[in-house]
Amino acid sequence: MKKLSVIILTYNEEFYIAEAIKSVSFADEIIVLDSYSNDKTPEIVSELGAKLVFRKFDNYCNQRNYAIEFVTGNWILFLDADERVTDKLQTEILNSIESNEFDAYKIWFPHFFMDRFLFHYTDKVIRLIKNNNVIFENEVHEKLVLKSKPGVLKNYMVHYTYKGLFHFISKKDKYAWFQAKMSADKGKKVTLFLLFFKPFYRFFHTYIVKRVYLDGVPGLAAAAIDAYGVFSRYAKMMLIEKDLK
Repeated sequence: MKKLSVIILTYNEEFYIAEAIKSVSFADEIIVLDSYSNDKTPEIVSELGAKLVFRKFDNYCNQRNYAIEFVTGNWILFLDADERVTDKLQTEILNSIESNEFDAYKIWFPHFFMDRFLFHYTDKVIRLIKNNNVIFENEVHEKLVLKSKPGVLKNYMVHYTYKGLFHFISKKDKYAWFQAKMSADKGKKVTLFLLFFKPFYRFFHTYIVKRVYLDGVPGLAAAAIDAYGVFSRYAKMMLIEKDLK
């Protein structure tokens, strides 16, 4: 059995996918699940020798679970097209696989926004996991079902998160629709308290508690857009409730 498999989800990523694949060339196999891109993404993937499979996009959870079916390795690294594995992270990944200390590992992701990496506006996400009945749940911000406590890698993943201000906002809006629909399907209701307090709390938690103020003006903008994303989610839930979508 091959040791390390990499899964990358794509849709119209011709400007990013080549560097993503090259950054994980140390892996034993690279699987790219494409949602029928209409740019040059499929051609670039084929030229670089990665395994290319297709599936129409419905949600991230189902996409990742489908891609796992093609994995032949006993470890899986999940990568996005706008992410890059550095040399230091590569070494740490390989050493962690050899040590077999944990069944899964979280990786730090500083967001790239306004031409700089925000090292306080970060996420810590499980991306490296042993291939043992791996399954994702939730339609948005898909979550791995994990039976044991994961380890945490020290080195950062390079993540070119947002192409600009409008891209950042549009991604928040896109996720907001998914989250609103998922909440509505579960029978959750919007209140004025949620609509107004939750965005304020998100800004406070992002900007003050996580100390994103240390990232300067980009950090302030990111915290404000985070708050907007929460407001947008509840506003969209109201539209769904009133059948006005």
